[in-house]
Amino acid sequence: MSDSELASLYSGRILALAADVPHAGRLETPQASIRKRSPLCGSTVTVDLDMQDGRVARFAQDVKACALGQAAAAVVGHAVLGRSRAELEAARDGLRAMLKGGPVPEAPFDGFEVLTPAREFRNRHASILLAIEATSEAAAEAEARAAG
Repeated sequence: MSDSELASLYSGRILALAADVPHAGRLETPQASIRKRSPLCGSTVTVDLDMQDGRVARFAQDVKACALGQAAAAVVGHAVLGRSRAELEAARDGLRAMLKGGPVPEAPFDGFEVLTPAREFRNRHASILLAIEATSEAAAEAEARAAG
């Protein structure tokens, strides 16, 4: 990767997000906890959450990832509270599509726009997707447990 490619990939906005990931840490006794790992780079994200009335009521994330994975987790952290499982899955699917050249996901997950320079770097996609994938899976798990 050239210096100019690195500069465009690791913009100031990405680094600022990576430095301030909301809801960092773990929850005590969450309804669901999901750990995702990128086999290529070893990045990990663990998400704990509770759902109430079909929406995320409590959320925490333990992020051990590169700056791109941390930035993606920051976007998730800023938008996650009050979201339904369907909204989380739409954000996940939207981010996957965006990384393949599609449009930026709709609000409140439009903050993923900052990661559009990563489209060309497929080896980074798995790390970028960790937080939203773990969050979507945790929401599904919490709903399944609540259903019985």
